[in-house]
Amino acid sequence: MKRENWLAYRRWWEGSFWVVFLAAQAAANSIVSTLDIARNGLGFEVWEPWVWELSSAFMLLLLIPFILAVDRRFPLQRPYLRRHALVHLGFTVPFSVLHVVGMVALREWAYALLGSDYDFGHWPLEMLYEYLKDVRTYATILAFIYLYRFVLRRWQGEAQFLAQGVEEAPAEAVTDRFLVKKLGREFLVKVADIDWAESAGNYVTLHVGDRLYPLRETMANLEKALSTQGFARVHRSAILNLDRIQEIETLESGDARACLNDGTQVPVSRRYRQQLKQQL
Repeated sequence: MKRENWLAYRRWWEGSFWVVFLAAQAAANSIVSTLDIARNGLGFEVWEPWVWELSSAFMLLLLIPFILAVDRRFPLQRPYLRRHALVHLGFTVPFSVLHVVGMVALREWAYALLGSDYDFGHWPLEMLYEYLKDVRTYATILAFIYLYRFVLRRWQGEAQFLAQGVEEAPAEAVTDRFLVKKLGREFLVKVADIDWAESAGNYVTLHVGDRLYPLRETMANLEKALSTQGFARVHRSAILNLDRIQEIETLESGDARACLNDGTQVPVSRRYRQQLKQQL
């Protein structure tokens, strides 16, 4: 698959991966449970393991944005790695509660639909059992997320300030170029070639033509670094190269929309409209 095709439908592919992964896991667990039930003569109906596993998988799918939101606020990065790891451990409690309550509700609904009753068992004991499993599930999902980001950064290329790693702040150290590391190669990208930048979790994505380069930096620092090089903050999640703006369309809501030379449309919030006009 071409990199451009992947990036164009990145969110769709990412969502599809989790759907397929969790569905396959639920199917495998259901088959194993069915075989165990038949071998041990436990007396459960054939459809029951499928209800158990699919209800659990469905709730996990709904809770993946919860993990992403926690990680966006508390990323596992230095110098706060240990502190943020403890925060993630604390969030496994509400994660498990939501998972268990949701899947039990789904199971009760499915059992009632099939003319039967579902008994979750002794709640305190079962909640403890499920929590111990959910801690591992939370960690596994988080590990997959970080592994995926690592591979994507190596494939896509990761940008950094030329003087990154020295004592001065990046906003003071930035020159007219960024260094990009990609698949063992390093090359320079001119700041003037950047069309716009958008917030992407713990990163800022630099749009350079049809190329996207993640930069580990905050929007505030990047805005400060580029403010003297013809760029303007137009939204809490977007910075534009003023030379790329073709027109600005005012919306009924009071916000606006900047149309770039390549046809890209970037939202402009009311907060930054007047400042953008002055800079233009």
